[in-house]
Parts: sequence; structure tokens; C-alpha cells
Amino acid sequence: MNPKNKNKKPNKNKKQNDKKNIFLYILISVLLFSTLASYLHEPKQAKNIEFSAFMQELDNGSFSDVTVSPTEHTLVGKTKNGNLVKTFFINYPELIPELQEKGINISVNPNDSGWVWSMALQAFLPFILIALLWFFIFRQAQGANNQAMSFGKNRAKVWNKADSKNVTTFKDVAGAEEAVEELKEIVDFLKTPKKFVDIGAKIPKGALLIGPPGTGKTLLAKAVAGEADVPFYSISGSDFVEMFVGVGASRVRDLFAQAKKTQPCLIFLDEIDAVGRHRGAGLGGGHDEREQTLNQLLVEMDGFNSNETIIVIAATNRADILDPALLRPGRFDRQITVDKPSVKGRLDILKIHAKGKKISKDVDLEIIAKRTPGFTGADLANLTNESALLAARHNKKIIDMKDIEAATDRIIAGPERKSQILTNKEKEIVAYHEMGHAIVAAVVPKTDPVHKISILPRGNALGYTMQLPVEDKHLMSKEEIESQIKILMGGRIAEELIFGDITSGASNDIERATNLARNFICQFGMSKKLGTRKFGSGNQEVFIGKSYNDHSKDYSEATAREIDEEMKTIIDTCYEDAKKILIKNKQHLIDISKILLEKEVIERVEFETLFGHKPANSQTTT
Repeated sequence: MNPKNKNKKPNKNKKQNDKKNIFLYILISVLLFSTLASYLHEPKQAKNIEFSAFMQELDNGSFSDVTVSPTEHTLVGKTKNGNLVKTFFINYPELIPELQEKGINISVNPNDSGWVWSMALQAFLPFILIALLWFFIFRQAQGANNQAMSFGKNRAKVWNKADSKNVTTFKDVAGAEEAVEELKEIVDFLKTPKKFVDIGAKIPKGALLIGPPGTGKTLLAKAVAGEADVPFYSISGSDFVEMFVGVGASRVRDLFAQAKKTQPCLIFLDEIDAVGRHRGAGLGGGHDEREQTLNQLLVEMDGFNSNETIIVIAATNRADILDPALLRPGRFDRQITVDKPSVKGRLDILKIHAKGKKISKDVDLEIIAKRTPGFTGADLANLTNESALLAARHNKKIIDMKDIEAATDRIIAGPERKSQILTNKEKEIVAYHEMGHAIVAAVVPKTDPVHKISILPRGNALGYTMQLPVEDKHLMSKEEIESQIKILMGGRIAEELIFGDITSGASNDIERATNLARNFICQFGMSKKLGTRKFGSGNQEVFIGKSYNDHSKDYSEATAREIDEEMKTIIDTCYEDAKKILIKNKQHLIDISKILLEKEVIERVEFETLFGHKPANSQTTT
């Protein structure tokens, strides 16, 4: 099946339809013009009078000229004053002799020969218009019927290796080695299914790719299609759902029927959570159309014959709301996690995206990989592209390290807001606030280096202290959480120490510190007072597939009071510890803040030199 040929037919038909429509519009215009022209034949401003009155005026010698229209049986007389008078006559043989006797100039209407055609057009025009109206209505009805019949057809895009110039393979995928290894077996089966069948192995029905947005789930599916060299049907879960009941199920049937004709093949369902959500959950029950579509998908996946080589690959970042029937063996046999890449994975991804870009020799991709923890493949692709855009904006021929640093700041903290002009007082407050974060981060244990301190407004922040990890972390210890709360409190404390007053600039810090303290007690069970247990059943979102009976609060009011008191104790203790650090280092706080006010940005090496410590943290504090 060639998608290119499919696209040519509709264009050709469209051109033919346009030509027909133009011809019909021209025909209608001619008919209307002819009808209007027939009314222009008669003289303008002619007063209609009775024939007897006309003859009386004739006897009185009032007319100087008379125009005769024999076929219309009209006389138009022109008086000596220039007025026009019109009358109708039936049969009057003596008319011409009388006019000649009176010495009146006689003329015959030169347009009178077209009167027959004009009358004919007027007579048949209603029938012609009715015929045209019927023709248009019939065409519209026929088009609507075709559209209705095509409602149940699937909207999958068909991809063939032979028809594509750019083929994606596993060489184009980096940072997801485990997922690639899992999918290579599926490719091997599509290439040589006989060796699996001969040994008694069953065909895998499907693979579900689970992971955060931007981690390369769709790219992996394309790579499988490119490696296997089989037809690849790609469709989004939302393409199945329509306002008409039964359309989604019909499209699922049509998709699998089409796939069976071209097996072995792959079907890729992107964002499957659009149709695969848990059935019968949420307020008011489920959505009938979506549930019918899901039921049909379950039947098609579990109804394969043993000799069919059709594999379904689906992708989602909301596996928690999928129906259990989709996840059981026999449907999606394999659930492959595509997580955010490690340092090595980020380096490999950067190498792929750096191809085709003019990058300076001073750019060290390994350093960039270490400075971008938590970045997905899409984030790194955006980073390299933003770097190229910034270099081009400054009329550079190559991308240097400054461009990549600026692009990293832009992605993490937001675009620089040059129009946000702070007063000198506000700028001074922001400088001391950010330096308070940095100094506490330099002293408290188990934190990672401060990478940059800036008082240039970016995104929603008036300033920021960027702290990057030495290595990727997947766990946080009790001491690390407490240190993080102390760092968040550092900005507010610095304002209080220097100015004797506080501002609203610490609102985000307080919010994040409160969330950390709550998780410290309720989620991680780290509180000695409340013990090792979980409080609350999590955020059960009833409108996205969770049960209405799941209550988030599963503890008493007395326990809730204890949780509030313990949260206050944790935050207050961290606040006092951070305050002691800043009081002890108050002179450093003042001196380095003055330098920050002057330079606006202080990098890691300069900060370590000025403060005399090696700071440590892995977050971005604002």
C-alpha cells in the first residue's frame, strides 16, 4: 500500500470538483444577467397611459417621435417637452398611416428581436433554478453520505520503509538501552518468526511503553518499524473517540482488518490512555463510547490467531489509570519502562543531536550532560536547538559553550526578562535573598555544588540560585531533606538579618518547604513522633479514572493536629539552624552580595573562592 498514491486521488478529484463548481457559477451568472437585461430593453421613465389617452395626445399633436415595438405591442411617444409616454395596443392597422399623416418620426425598437429569447429565459428560469438547486442538494447529500460511511474507517497513518526517505533505526535512539534490548526481540520475531514458532514460543501480542513525556516512546516505536522493515500503522488514542456512539469500535475493527491484510506488521497506539482508562470508574460511571472502543480493542488483541504476526505497541505516561484488562498477559505482554536518561544516556543523546550542527571545539558534551540532570531526550533536543538559535541571533558561525550555558539557563529558569526593571532597593533585596540560599547550601551537609547565582529576572523568578548534582540521585535521605528545607529558608532569613523586614519573595520557598515537611511525615515515614506509617491515600483524582470512594484522609482529627504540629516543628528547627549559619557568616553574606549586585551573575568557581567552601545541592532554588 502506497500512501503517496492515496494522497493523489483526492487532489485530482478536488480539482475536477472545483472546475464543475466554477462552470455552474458562470451559468447561473449568465442566466441572471440575461433576465436583468430583458428589463433594460424598455425606455427609462416612460409613463403608462391608456390607449385612448395616447391617441388623444396624438390628435393634439403632442408627440414628436413614436417608437413602435410590434412584438411587444407597445407604443412609446416622446412629447415636445421630452417626456415619455407608453401604451399597449392589440391590433390597429391604421396606426402607421395616422402617424405618417401627423408627420411624426416613426422608429422600430432595435432590441425587439431579443425579446423572444428574453421571454423564453424568464419562462424557463424557475425550472432551471429548481434543477440546479436539486443538483446541489443531491451532491451535498451524496458527500454527507460518503462522509458518514467513512466515519467508521480508521485514521491510521501507514508507513513503509520503501516509501520513506528518513528511516529511524535503533542507532537513532540513545539513553534507553534497556528498552531497546526488549524491543530488539520483537524485531527479531517480525523478521524471523519461524524460529520462535518452531520451538513452541508464542507470539507476543503487544508491548506497552511507559514513561514521562519526552523520553522517546514514539521514537522507539518508529525505530522498531524501521528495523523490522514491515508496514507500520500509527494512530493516536484520541482518533478513535467521536461524538457518535459506535464509531470508535468500528475504527478499531477496520484498523485490525487492514493490518491483517499486510501482516507481518506493527500497530502503534500513541497516548492509549485516551481510550484505555479504567472502565466504570469516576463520577457518573464511565463513558459509553470510550468503553465500547476499549472493549473492541481488548477483543481484537486477544482474538489473534496463532499464525497472525501483528504486534501492537502502545505508549502512555499515565499507566496508573489504564484498565487492568489491557495490562494482563495475552494483551500487552511486556511493559517497558522508558525513564529519564542517566548521565551516560544524556551524553549519547547530545551526541546524536549535535550531528549536523556547527559546534565549537571548546564545547564539552560530557560537562553539559552532567549539568542537565532530569532532562529528557526532548529537553536535550530543545537544548541543542536553542543553542543554535542563540548563536544565530548573535550572528555567530559556530555554537560555543556560552550559547549552551545560556540555553540551559533558559530551559531551567525560563527566558530572561530584560523588560523587568527592578528598583535599586528591590535588586538589593533579591541579591541578599539569593546569597542567603547559596551560603546555607555551602554549609549544610549532603548537598551538591552551587552552579550559578543570578539576580537577572528569568521566567517567574526575580533571581535564582542554581545547584546541580555531582551524580544522578534516585533516593533522598532524611538528612538531605532537612538540608533542603534549610536552604529554602535561607532567603527569607537573609532578608530579615540585613533589612529587619521580610518580603513576599520567599512565597515559593515556603510552599516547597511545606511540601517537603509534609512528605517527610506523611509519605516517607521519617518522623520519630508519628512513626513509620503513611498518612492519607494519595491524590485520588476521581475525574481521571479513580474511584469516588477513595478518601485522601484516612486519619483522625487528633492525628491531623499532630501532623500539623510536627510539620511546624520540622520547619521551625530548620529555620533556626539556617539562621545560625547566616549569623555566623553574616560578613560573607554582605561582602559577596555586594559583588553580586555589581556583577549580577556569580559562577561556581568564583563563589567557592569568595566563600572559601565547596558548596553542594541538586535543586534550583528561587
